[in-house]
Formats: sequence, C-alpha cells, structure tokens
Amino acid sequence: MDILLIITSVLLNCAAQLCIKKGMLMVGEITMGSLTQSLLPMLTNLYLWLAMICYAVSIFLWIVVLSKVEVSFAYPFLSIGYVFAAIFGYYFFGESLNFTRITGILVICVGVYLISRS
Repeated sequence: MDILLIITSVLLNCAAQLCIKKGMLMVGEITMGSLTQSLLPMLTNLYLWLAMICYAVSIFLWIVVLSKVEVSFAYPFLSIGYVFAAIFGYYFFGESLNFTRITGILVICVGVYLISRS
C-alpha cells in the first residue's frame, strides 16, 4: 500500500508539471519583465489551476507516505516522475527523446528498482 501511495503522489506531481506546460503553451512565453502582463491569463488558465490541485493532492499524499516509511526509501521514487515526464512530453508535446535521454531513463528505472527491493 505504501508503494501505491508513493507512485500516486509522484504521478500527480508529474501531472502537475504537464498541466503547467500545457497551460504555459496557451499563455505563451513570459519573462520577468512581462510577468505582470501575463498574470491575468495565467490566473484564468484552467490547466494551471489543475496543476495546483494536482500539487496539493500530491503533497497531502506525500505527507501520508513520510508518516509511514523512511525518507531514504520514499524520496528516490520521485525519480520516476522524470521518466513519466519525458515519455509524456514526447507523446503530448513532441519533445525530443534521444538515445541519451532514454539511457538516463533506464538508469533511473534500475536505481528505483534496486531501492524498492531494500
């Protein structure tokens, strides 16, 4: 059950990142100078609100996780978010997924597997 909570929290965190990306594709590129002009479009963007909800639920679940397991066990599972973000970024946003990134993803997967076995 603890692993399920960890994975759910990580996936919600990843979903939040993807929602932020989608929302900012709709809002457009911003700079520190244009931040105030972009504030209203960001505050009215459904994807950015969805990202905040995903983050909030993810944090709540993470609190539950850390009340049950060692942080040295749970924290490395956050790396799974990198894997899902790369895969979903490739499929939903057309981002590159080259040999180097795939190799890195495989290394992360092996590391998380080893830690989960401890």
